[in-house]
Amino acid sequence: MSYIHGQDRHQQVLFPESLDDYIDAANPVRFLDVFVNRLDLKALGFTHATPNQTGRPSYPPGDMLQLYLYGYLNKIRASRNLEHDSPRTLELMWLWHKLTPDFQTIADFRKETSQALKGGCRAFTVLCKTLDLFGRALLAIDGSKFKAVKSKARNFTEKKLQNLLKQIHEKIDTYLKELDEQDTIETAPSKPTPQVLQEKMAQLRTQQGRYQELLETLHHSEATQISLTAPESRSMKTRQGLDVCYHVQLAVDHKYKLIVDHEVTNAVTDRDQLATLAQRAQETLATAPLEAVADMGSYNGEEIKKCLDEGMVPYLPKPNTSANSK
Repeated sequence: MSYIHGQDRHQQVLFPESLDDYIDAANPVRFLDVFVNRLDLKALGFTHATPNQTGRPSYPPGDMLQLYLYGYLNKIRASRNLEHDSPRTLELMWLWHKLTPDFQTIADFRKETSQALKGGCRAFTVLCKTLDLFGRALLAIDGSKFKAVKSKARNFTEKKLQNLLKQIHEKIDTYLKELDEQDTIETAPSKPTPQVLQEKMAQLRTQQGRYQELLETLHHSEATQISLTAPESRSMKTRQGLDVCYHVQLAVDHKYKLIVDHEVTNAVTDRDQLATLAQRAQETLATAPLEAVADMGSYNGEEIKKCLDEGMVPYLPKPNTSANSK
């Protein structure tokens, strides 16, 4: 029995005459092309929707949006990976007319058009509603935590700052005791010199002042945490333990499991998110009455009452908060 053999690398082949022949009619990139081309990019707020008369030409914002949506559909988040795939993926070559933007251009587009991208999401929701892709009767609402690109050491709570200040006080006291011992001992070759101890204490006092400033900022604000690298991220409990994340709330329609509405928050839990997202989804679908399901983490009497007042019926399991389990 022999192996399965492929074609000879030197075998001459006849490729299709046009790039369009490689993309079949059911390929999702054809939908992206049609969807983006029907959008009013200027009304949505995309920069360079009208090309400048002078200066260096820019990439068409519609093509940039298509590239961003392609990355979303294919789970390609990094702009460097999109740059890498542009000249070697047939779908992107077809979608982008063989253009190859650099990663910085892709990253700048995401950063500069964040509000316009939200408008594009709303336009897609309206299209799904027009095509009757929403059941408009039952929603599933839940939150997902997405890890922020930052270190845990750059996130501070009041308790963490208090502990850090306490540790610094203890270290300074230790160094002061060692200095006192140096005064009573003529030679101490195994211990650091007074000059080294003074330098360490100076560094600790600098850190102490920095942490004290952060603590005062926290006291004068309504926030419970401070994040230095990504200001809107928060330390949250996940399945892997504590991590610095964003909390994305989603409302999904039951018919084809399409997202009706979403919101990126820094709420640590789901307890205060149910009513707001349910009301927004109800306005988007323009339907009443509406039913919604959520898990135990969203159970909150005030949120449930707000839903009922707006004509929505939420279904949630009630947590057992009693100490007496019987």
